[in-house]
Amino acid sequence: MDLRDFQALMEELYGELDRERGLAASVAWLCEETGELAQAIRKGTKEQQLHELGDVLAWLSSIANQLDLDLQDAAQRYVDNPP
Repeated sequence: MDLRDFQALMEELYGELDRERGLAASVAWLCEETGELAQAIRKGTKEQQLHELGDVLAWLSSIANQLDLDLQDAAQRYVDNPP
């Protein structure tokens, strides 16, 4: 599955609920999941790390969808002109 397909799936599964929740709450959830990823990296198993990476990606997709932005376009910057 590529990034656009994943983002579209997140929209299909959670888009309406995510928009009802709003950006501020979605960013808070992303922050919480990022903290859980950090903990899994420090003390977790590969399985836990993979799980948390997926959660972070899902919330990042939610935020991109709410902003009507494409994560593939955001990633393209690193292809065209890496910082």
